[in-house]
Amino acid sequence: MSVAPHPKGGFLPLEDYGLIGNRHTAALVNSAGSIDWLCWPRFDSPSIFAGILDPDRGGDWIIRPTCTFTSRHRYLKDTNILQTIFECSPGKAALLDFMDMTWAEQDMEGGPPGKLIRIVRGLEGNVEMTSVCRPRPNYARDAPAITLNGNEADIGPFVITGPQGWLKDGSDMSLSQTFVVRPGEQFFFTLAGDRDKSPLASISAAMQSTLSYWRTWAGKCTYRGPYRDMVIRSALVLQLMTYAPSGAIVAAPTTSLPEEVGGERNWDYRFTWVRDGSLTLFALLLTGYHDFGESYAGWIYNTVNPDDVKILYPITPEGQTTEEILDHLSGYRNSRPVRIGNGAADQLQLDVIGEAMGAARFAWRAGLWKPPGEGRRIRMMLDWLIERRHEPDSGIWEVRGGLRHFVYGKAMIWYALDAAIEIFEGLNLKGDLERWREERDAIREEIMTRGWSTRLSAFKQSYEDDLLDAANLMLPIIGFIDGRDPRMLSTLDATMKDLVVDGLCYRYIDAPEGLRGKEATFILCTFWLVSALVLAGRTEEAREIYENLLSKASPLGLFAEEIDPVTGEQIGNFPQAFSHIGVIHAAVTLAYFAGVGNVDLEDWEAAARKHRARGQRSDQTREHVVRASK
Repeated sequence: MSVAPHPKGGFLPLEDYGLIGNRHTAALVNSAGSIDWLCWPRFDSPSIFAGILDPDRGGDWIIRPTCTFTSRHRYLKDTNILQTIFECSPGKAALLDFMDMTWAEQDMEGGPPGKLIRIVRGLEGNVEMTSVCRPRPNYARDAPAITLNGNEADIGPFVITGPQGWLKDGSDMSLSQTFVVRPGEQFFFTLAGDRDKSPLASISAAMQSTLSYWRTWAGKCTYRGPYRDMVIRSALVLQLMTYAPSGAIVAAPTTSLPEEVGGERNWDYRFTWVRDGSLTLFALLLTGYHDFGESYAGWIYNTVNPDDVKILYPITPEGQTTEEILDHLSGYRNSRPVRIGNGAADQLQLDVIGEAMGAARFAWRAGLWKPPGEGRRIRMMLDWLIERRHEPDSGIWEVRGGLRHFVYGKAMIWYALDAAIEIFEGLNLKGDLERWREERDAIREEIMTRGWSTRLSAFKQSYEDDLLDAANLMLPIIGFIDGRDPRMLSTLDATMKDLVVDGLCYRYIDAPEGLRGKEATFILCTFWLVSALVLAGRTEEAREIYENLLSKASPLGLFAEEIDPVTGEQIGNFPQAFSHIGVIHAAVTLAYFAGVGNVDLEDWEAAARKHRARGQRSDQTREHVVRASK
């Protein structure tokens, strides 16, 4: 991809950004060599660079040629190491951006051990390069305190290093240096906390160790098929967005990238949603990443109070979810307000227990997890859920237009009870199984009666609203209804007719959101559509939609939350865990049910047969292995 060094308006499309990180935090780097987003030392820490939200005030760190250039970037194969190639009339140079993944303390609390590393390599000719750093700490609310010390500069609690001395511009509080790189030469830059000042001589070794780390992770993938590269990229993204010390998973590493350009749908996603984390667990377990389950299960156990389940949590106990508006930042492409914190933390969303219990059942079936304490916390969560199951809630889409009885949320209560019954029967644990069965069956009957719309010939969004909702594509995926049941086929046809435009699926249309503006198509919903089509026996249609959506990924294989069906641009926080979960699950569904590719699930099938709930038909075993992944 070729870009102008200074794009019109100061904003680049989200598709131009790559993500690097160290499982403590992450940075967005564009193809013109600028880091435009970085929070340090954690995902949810205040930003030091936020140029993506305000090119003038937010701050950035640029490394690029001093002359006019074109550039393109790519990930080194099966890694999260980003390589940018600059070409200009004097020659060609490469920039490698990554975060060090080599320290023994990597998975410990206390901030990222190691550095953000930038390596400039000469390829052809003699290229004059410049590095300009404009730090703007605390979301650009604080003036940077800069102290020069040779080739180092202290920026408050941070230290930045380069191959030579920095020049400080007091007028705009920036740091810069200019140098010439020749073929075969390397120049190193680093950014770290001031406690980590290990010598530059270790950088080449850090590069090799980090390369090995990511390729070892990628190599665990058991999916084989035509979409393997995208599946591995999605697995790498999900691992990158996991906070190593606790096992928490951020929904996205950014805040306030808008769902509608110029609109108010701008949210902070640097938190762990129980739903997102549980679905991430499914996706990674499905593709062979068995070691992921233990860390996430530990986070759930240590974080979630079974007497008062929240929908989202900060990644550490001291993290804050209180919503706050940053009026001094213009927002991406002038989309205001810019928010930090997320008020949805206080919403009631009854479906989250279903996703968590589905993850628990799937991990248990695979022999990777057993409920601690004889299942006491599960019993407590189910008591909490049953007590509230007749209440309206805010739903999976976190609408702010009033509480409702959402069909998807009710179905996920059914799913939670169904999973718990199977686990408790399989392990012979004490629980109120008779009550759980009665509640499960009553919920199903209620959904079939109150959740069906004769006018739509489809399951509707809520008992109150005669509207379609793409979340109901999940009903066959969780095993609530067979994918070929006439009611599900009719729901699928109605969804295709009214919610799908050019192969892209909206969550809903004209729902009571309580917000101004309009939705774009939702990437995860389109992947759900693929899986639902496969379960309906419509494989070719599913594959066509899947491949069409994959073609809309960024050049680096990344997805935001939504795609504008008119312009084709990605919008929303970037990259989005939800979207990359969908990449994996749809690929596995195509492989498992339609033979498009192959995934090794023999161990899972054996476990499912062994632990199958009493009365379940044997011919359902195969389907439940993958259907349990939602």
